[in-house]
Amino acid sequence: MTDDSPHDDDGPRSGTGATAGDESPALPDGGVEETTIDPWGSSTIADYRKLFEEFGIEEFESILGDVPDPHYLMRRGVIFGHRDYDPVADALANDDPAAALSGFMPTGDPHIGHKLVFDEIIWHQQQGADAYGLIADLEAHSARGMTWDEIDEHTESYLLSLLALGFDADDGTLYRQSDNRELQDLAFELGSNARFAEFESIYGFDSETSVSHMQSVVTQMADMLYPQLADGPKPTVIPVGPDQDPHVRLARDLAVRMRFFKVTEAYASFEADAAERELIGRAYDALSEDSDGDGEGDDSDDRVRCEDAADWLATHKVDSALADAKDAAVDKLTEAGKEPVRPRVRFFHRQGPDAAFEAMIDAIDGEKRVHEGHIDSFELDIEAAEELAREVEVDNGGYGFIQPSSIYHRFMTGLTGGKMSSSVPASHISLLDDPEDGYDKVKSATTGGRETADKQRELGGEADDCPVYELYAYLLANDDDGLVEEVYEECVGGERLCGDCKEQAATLMQEFLREHQEKREEAKELLDDLDINLDSERRGPGGSH
Repeated sequence: MTDDSPHDDDGPRSGTGATAGDESPALPDGGVEETTIDPWGSSTIADYRKLFEEFGIEEFESILGDVPDPHYLMRRGVIFGHRDYDPVADALANDDPAAALSGFMPTGDPHIGHKLVFDEIIWHQQQGADAYGLIADLEAHSARGMTWDEIDEHTESYLLSLLALGFDADDGTLYRQSDNRELQDLAFELGSNARFAEFESIYGFDSETSVSHMQSVVTQMADMLYPQLADGPKPTVIPVGPDQDPHVRLARDLAVRMRFFKVTEAYASFEADAAERELIGRAYDALSEDSDGDGEGDDSDDRVRCEDAADWLATHKVDSALADAKDAAVDKLTEAGKEPVRPRVRFFHRQGPDAAFEAMIDAIDGEKRVHEGHIDSFELDIEAAEELAREVEVDNGGYGFIQPSSIYHRFMTGLTGGKMSSSVPASHISLLDDPEDGYDKVKSATTGGRETADKQRELGGEADDCPVYELYAYLLANDDDGLVEEVYEECVGGERLCGDCKEQAATLMQEFLREHQEKREEAKELLDDLDINLDSERRGPGGSH
């Protein structure tokens, strides 16, 4: 959930050029050999399409039209994927409560890769979301072995850049993991629902992994849910690189496990999984239509019976993927015999005080059936039931968490080609680099140009494989889509030569660094006024994982 690359030789960032509007080509999918999803190891993504297929990340383009005033990183495809961003987009569009949070592991100077995340937090804040920026100092100490003096130094630098780029500290929240007791208390509670076997499976932890490293993971889960503590549950987005997706998935799982009630759709007294319920629903719908009845009311002669649904389902084909679910559903329906099939919403009391279960009984209006451990409601739809369960839980001392959402941005290519690495200073630009050094790094950068100027004019440049073009798309053009399109079209059309293109980019980089560093100086006064500890006074050597 944190972003510390390229100041991590084991964590390279790689990526490709971005589009600039609908008329520009789509972003290519990278050129290395494997897909890796590892928060502390390699950050290389071989083929971004595999993230959709293998990990369930959704394409951001499909939801772009629902986002009010989308950020240029969204418009250009730099933000390429999301996990359940719809509730956040809906909240922003309707001025409903929402939050955005991301963290930064203070292992080195903030760099242009961090600026992507800074900008995403700030944009959400400007759209009306509660904004949170955190310093993952516990993770830096336990997983990277950073000393507390090093962490303190880099903490100040990250916060200054975030403030200089426009984060409103009066309207947002900044904190260090180590200083936030409420966060640590939440992490303790989440830890009761996390298991070492999960850490083995998700992160590859083993007998050599320190307990502190494992504790820092649970703390990151708490970070992602922390915005929902202040004013109650709300849609929350975590802007990160795709290497942080394992953290997001675990946080979403833990959010569900902390809930007092599990709410599902049901059709009869027996339990059925999602696939079985889908098939039973098909049978119910078909039989209800055939009988011209409503299938409701225990005294109705035309109600649908479980045995009838079993017969219907047994004689109708389903996709091969649902074959096992079909067999199980038929068996359960047959065993239920003449029991009516009736759509309902079921509330399972998974945990929490008995008073919460009693409160849920009282809160459900209309026809209902109360059983040991669960309640069936025959008049609520699933969305209304979920909201009711959340309200009752919060009223009875629970969290009522909404699963956190996430958006994912592409990794930037190193200026020398390949990965960005702290061991290769020329491959990346720190936000603290002297503006002249930033100028020189861009002027020396690898490009997607041809071998000669004549070939460039004849064949055009390869902007999609050009680190300099990335600088325009990700950073230098800012909100000017027209400039990005112009650079791209002139490059691939052979009108733009690399020397002139790099000169323009280098000048823009120099101006950006100069302006940013001036604003950092101004932000020091803001930082002095904030209630955030820049001198931890903690003791102990560097940690290790």
